[in-house]
Amino acid sequence: MNQVKTRFFSFNELNTIITFVVVVVIFSVFTPNHLFIDARNLASMAKLIPDIGIVALGVGILMVAGEFDLSVSSVLPLCSFVFVKFLETGMYPVLALLLTLPVGAALGFINGMIMVKTGLPSFIITLSTMLFIKGLLFSVSKMMPISLFKYLPSSASFTLALTGTIGRFPVQFIWLLGIAIVLGVILRRNKFGNWIYATGSNQEAARAMGVNIGLVKISLYMLIGVLCAFAGIMQATRLGSFAATQGVGFELQAIAAVVVGGTSLRGGIGSVWGMFLGLFIIKTIETGLILMRVPVFGVETFIGIAVILFVIINETLNRRSGK
Repeated sequence: MNQVKTRFFSFNELNTIITFVVVVVIFSVFTPNHLFIDARNLASMAKLIPDIGIVALGVGILMVAGEFDLSVSSVLPLCSFVFVKFLETGMYPVLALLLTLPVGAALGFINGMIMVKTGLPSFIITLSTMLFIKGLLFSVSKMMPISLFKYLPSSASFTLALTGTIGRFPVQFIWLLGIAIVLGVILRRNKFGNWIYATGSNQEAARAMGVNIGLVKISLYMLIGVLCAFAGIMQATRLGSFAATQGVGFELQAIAAVVVGGTSLRGGIGSVWGMFLGLFIIKTIETGLILMRVPVFGVETFIGIAVILFVIINETLNRRSGK
């Protein structure tokens, strides 16, 4: 298994790094007045990317284990709503956050348990839970936005700790980087990481090695739930309000980002470093095209083409490397 991961680093990650550099250079040169490398644009990207980035890292690690989670776009706003309701009771923000994270974990546990116990494809299970949770959220929230400024003014310590700046550097990017480092160490340097790769590569072989496949998958779904809860709270804090439409489209954006970062749709291949770069490639293309005044539908077309090309390239590299 270590051999597989080494080869993956040599081909897929190298390809991702080269692509990232090329994309950044292209948009730095061709955007009007070189707006892409303007400090204000880079700061804006650093504020926005963590919202989807934190979720994408969890989704990517689950994909390494060979499964999908489409429910993230519903789990995130529901956890944000729960957080706001805790605040409305007069609860301290830190305590509200700590109590909301288990809510996300519980939703992930439900996803994992249903998938493991029924043996149904995770795509179908999480699509169903996404629709159920979304309907529940729309019902209880009545689709009404809720302002947080009464509970979390922009000068509050909690707000600054989640969405403030250090100099001109957004704190939320530091959160993304820290989470990426922790997950990267777990995936690459920990026994549980080996179990994840084994589960995604060959489940029968993993079982023969004594790996508890069900435990691995349920744990990863719970991890995604916690990450969704944290990202939802961070996004609501940054925006100063809750909206039932938080996280719309995140499920597909997350998959696109990690696929571009070299994670295989078939499981067994992927790295947090690659997912991290894949996220930036997608957001760089999106931002660069917007700055070049490409219509919104055109941006989505280009991103769709880019994802298809990356899937083809990565699958070709995987076959050549003997995966």
